[in-house]
Amino acid sequence: MYRTPIELIQRALEEDGVFSDITTLSTVPEQQWSQGHILTRQTGVIAGLAVAVDTFRCIDERITAELHVQDGDAVQAGTKLASLQGPARSLLSAERTALNFLGHLSGIATLTAHCVRAIEGSHTHILDTRKTTPGLRGLEKLAVLLGGGQNHRFGLSDGVLIKDNHIKAAGGIVQAVTAARRTASHLLKIEVECETLSEVEEALTAGADVVLLDNMSIDRMHSAVALIRQRAPRVLIEASGNIGTNTERLKAVAETGVDFISLGALTHSAPNFDISLEFA
Repeated sequence: MYRTPIELIQRALEEDGVFSDITTLSTVPEQQWSQGHILTRQTGVIAGLAVAVDTFRCIDERITAELHVQDGDAVQAGTKLASLQGPARSLLSAERTALNFLGHLSGIATLTAHCVRAIEGSHTHILDTRKTTPGLRGLEKLAVLLGGGQNHRFGLSDGVLIKDNHIKAAGGIVQAVTAARRTASHLLKIEVECETLSEVEEALTAGADVVLLDNMSIDRMHSAVALIRQRAPRVLIEASGNIGTNTERLKAVAETGVDFISLGALTHSAPNFDISLEFA
């Protein structure tokens, strides 16, 4: 399981100026201790609760936390997620950074869960992409997993994905796949991005392990899936490109018979989850 680097939390705290919180320092006595509760104002899937607690404790190890739910739990609006106790100044200064992590990651998990439910009953799986916030990829991809989705490549070394510019630079699909076969480990699959049926045929001829149907209409996607299943039934099929998170659209794509739907929107467009810290 991914563990949040303490340096990431420290940078986020420093970015918010928590060690020079003029409002808190000027209004709250140093010796005052308080307790509070982290509450959700909406229904969804929680992700980042452990990160939020680490954020509070990073600023002050005297803060204690009692978790009432766990990351990955589905909750209803109004649910108490955790209870905190410690120096009031530290709780107040770390509040926004901690809730930013929690709200952002829970938003990703909740959107992912929505997309997974949309295609329930099909054999298709929901994947994320590398369209992540710089520095937060590990946390965001973990949130996708907590929402019931699956991870695509974490980084560029995890697999061969030949896209349009690779194809142009290499001189064609066959040339790109052939060169990748010479260089990449036999343990890595080779995936080729295709926008037309002729490109799909080229990818199959070249011996691609996975075909990515990019920006295709539903009708063209149906034709591409039929072609691949007929010629190379073991080849995996991924759909991507402007699919979005609309339930009906996701169902329509899944019904074409693709194995995977990859969605950049899971990480780059998930709405923030409404969560607050309330002092008792």
